[in-house]
Order: sequence, then C-alpha cells, then structure tokens
Amino acid sequence: MCTGKCAKCTGNLLFPLGLCAIVANILLFFPNGEVLDKEQITGYVWLFHGIVGGGILVFLPALMMKAAGGEGCCANRCGMMVSMVMSVLGVAGALYCMIISALGLRDGPLCDTNNGTFEYPFLNQTQEESYLFNHSTWSECVKPQNVVLWNITLFSILLALGTLEALLCLSQVLNSLFGCLCGTCMRKRQTGVA
Repeated sequence: MCTGKCAKCTGNLLFPLGLCAIVANILLFFPNGEVLDKEQITGYVWLFHGIVGGGILVFLPALMMKAAGGEGCCANRCGMMVSMVMSVLGVAGALYCMIISALGLRDGPLCDTNNGTFEYPFLNQTQEESYLFNHSTWSECVKPQNVVLWNITLFSILLALGTLEALLCLSQVLNSLFGCLCGTCMRKRQTGVA
C-alpha cells in the first residue's frame, strides 16, 4: 500500500477525533450544563488538554498528513519527513491530553460539599477507596448537581480520544519513516512494445 494514501487516511481520521476532544474540553467548563465562576471549575480543565493537546497539536500533523498524501505519486520523501516530525508533535499533544485526563479522573471534581465552599472531596484517595469505584460517595458533591458523573464521562472521553490520537500519530511516524527510507510509492512498470 502507498504510504501517502495511508497518511491521508490517518489524517482524515484525526480531524473528527481532535474536534471531539475540543468539544469535550469546552463542556468541562460547564459542569452539568451550568455556568459557574472560574474558581468553581475543576483546575485541570484550565490546562486546555483537549483544546491544545488533543485538538490543535493533533490538527497540525493531520493537515501535514493530508498534504503528504496528496494527488500524484503519493507525495514525496520530503513531505513524508515533515509528516513524521509533525506526527511526533501530535503524539506529544495526545499524551498531554491523556495525562491530564487521567489526573482529572484520579483527583475528582471540584464541588460544593454542602458547606458553602468548593473543594476536592476525593483528592488523595487510595485506589481501594477511590470514588471511581464507589458510586455511593458521589453524593458528597451537592453542587453542581451530577458534577461527578459529568467529569468522569468527559475526562474518560478525553482519555480515550488521546489514546486513539497517540496510536494514530505513532502509526504515522512509522509510516512516514518507511516512506522516507523506501520511497513513497511503487511505480507501476510500464509494459509495451519497444
């Protein structure tokens, strides 16, 4: 298979994943669909891991992949080299999205525990007592309503999206390396009468 066509296919897959990451990160700013003050929103949301890491830093290599897989004989070796470098940037962005999402899941949401102040009630819990595995503790968060489920859902989506993006970008690194070393396509031999 032509490495340029593979690059174009990978680039096409990354665009909707990046868009979903941006939307999920934006939704985290509105727990349970409510508009809250800046101090009442979980701190990890402000690291823009879905917007920058899973979105912009993945869009850049996706654009390059589409260019490397352009019309003609599957682009060229220089385009594949640039695509490989940009794919490494995409891997870094996806890993950033994954790490922040995992930390957001581990520490839990910022919420009002019925004492009028917003705090992290699930911070520093061991794995055995983690709120992720103990649904009955979710009632500790009174406001905003359903914030625990909101955060778990969106951070899990971002973790999954970051993982898929990282795998696709890593596959493109290997594809581009192969395209640089071996050429970007197999030209069809011309047959004819001399």
